[in-house]
Amino acid sequence: MEINGLTWGLTIALIVGLLAFDYFAHVRKAHTPTIREAAVWSGIYIALALAFGLVFFLFGDTQHAVEYYTGYILEKALSVDNLFVFLVIMASFGVPRDYQQKVLLFGITFAIISRTVFILIGAAAISAFSWVFYLFGIALIVIAGLQLKSEMGDADEAEEEADNVMVRFVKRFLPASDHYDGDRLFTVENGKKVMTPMLLVMIAIGLTDILFAFDSIPAIYGVTQEPYIVFAATAFSLMGLRQLFFLIDGLLDRLVYLSYGLAAILAFIGVKLVLHALHENTLGFINDGQPVPVTEIPTTLSLLVVVGILVLTVIASLASPKGQALRALQNAEKYSHRYTELDDAATPAEREKAAALMDEWIRRAERVDGKWHDQLIDHKDRWSAIIRQAHEARLADLRDADAAGVSQKIVAQDGPTV
Repeated sequence: MEINGLTWGLTIALIVGLLAFDYFAHVRKAHTPTIREAAVWSGIYIALALAFGLVFFLFGDTQHAVEYYTGYILEKALSVDNLFVFLVIMASFGVPRDYQQKVLLFGITFAIISRTVFILIGAAAISAFSWVFYLFGIALIVIAGLQLKSEMGDADEAEEEADNVMVRFVKRFLPASDHYDGDRLFTVENGKKVMTPMLLVMIAIGLTDILFAFDSIPAIYGVTQEPYIVFAATAFSLMGLRQLFFLIDGLLDRLVYLSYGLAAILAFIGVKLVLHALHENTLGFINDGQPVPVTEIPTTLSLLVVVGILVLTVIASLASPKGQALRALQNAEKYSHRYTELDDAATPAEREKAAALMDEWIRRAERVDGKWHDQLIDHKDRWSAIIRQAHEARLADLRDADAAGVSQKIVAQDGPTV
C-alpha cells in the first residue's frame, strides 16, 4: 500500500470528522451515557478501527496490517491505563457526572494533537539518528521499572500526591471560580469574568497527557517505524475511549494487575527496541560501529506477546481476592443505589426483588477477607453512606407497608456494618 500525501489527508480528515461528530452529537448536551449507549458506540469505534486495518490487507500489505493491529492493541491498553489518572484529576476537581464525558473528550482531542507532534518529532529523530532506538528502548525499560516500583509501593498515595501538585500548579497561575456553572468554561462572579473549574480540569488533563506520550510514542515505534501506521494506530486507539470509560466504569478498579501487565509489555517493547538498535548499530563504542548480529523480535510475535499479557492480566485481576472483594463492594453500592432510586410506581414485587439483590451483595461485602475489608470497605465512607441510605429507605418502606395494613413476612434486621 502506497503511503503518500493523499493517504495522510484522507486519514486525518476521517479522524477530525469523527471528533467533530462526537462533539456535536454526544457531548453538546450534558448527560451521563447509558450502558446501552456506551456499548453501541464503543462497538462502532472498535469496528471502525478493525476495518481500517483491513484496508492494508486489501492492498496485500500484510506487514503493515500486522504492525497496525499490534500498535492499536498496545496503544489501547496504554490509553485505558491513562483513564485512571484522568479519573483522579476529575475527582480532585469534583467534576459532576453529567459533565465527565465532555472532559474526557477534550482529553482525547488534546492527546491526539500532542501525540501527533511527538510522532513527527520521533520520526525526524529516527531518520537522522539510528541510535535513537537505544534511547527509546532504555527509556521504556526504565519506565516499566518505575511503574512496577510504584505499584509495589504506595501507588495510590503517590498518584494522589502527583495530582495535588498538578491541581495546585493550575490554580496558582490560573485563578478561577470554585463553583461550576453548568459545563461553561467561563462565568461571572462579582461582575468579573473568571474561569470555572471545568476549564481548569481540562487544562490539568491536557498538561498531564503530555507526560503520557513519553511512554506511548516510544512504545509504538518499537512495533513499527512507519509514522503513518504510528499515527493511525494511536488515533484510533483513542477514538471511542470516552464511551469505553462509561461502559467499563467500575471494572477499571477491578483490573488490579493492569499496571503489572503494562510494565511487562513496556519492558518487552524496550528490549525489542534495544535489539533493533544493536542490529542497526552505528555507535563507534559498540562493536566498532558495526551492526551487532542479534536476533530481532518479529512483529507477529510482538502481537502475540502483547495480547497474551493483556489476557492474563485481566483474568488474574478479576480472579484475585482483591478483584473479588472490589466486585462485592461495587455491587453492594450499585444495588443499594438502585433501591433508593425506586419511584412510587414500583410494585411491591419489584421492591422485594431489588431489596433481595441489595441484601445479598451487602452480605458478600461483609464476608470479604479481613485484609481487603480494611483497605477497601472500612476506609470507603462514600460506599458506607450509600448503603446506609438504602437501608434507611428499606426500613421506611416496611414501616409504610405496615401502616397501610399490608401483610409483610419480612423481618427488618439491623443495618449492615459496611
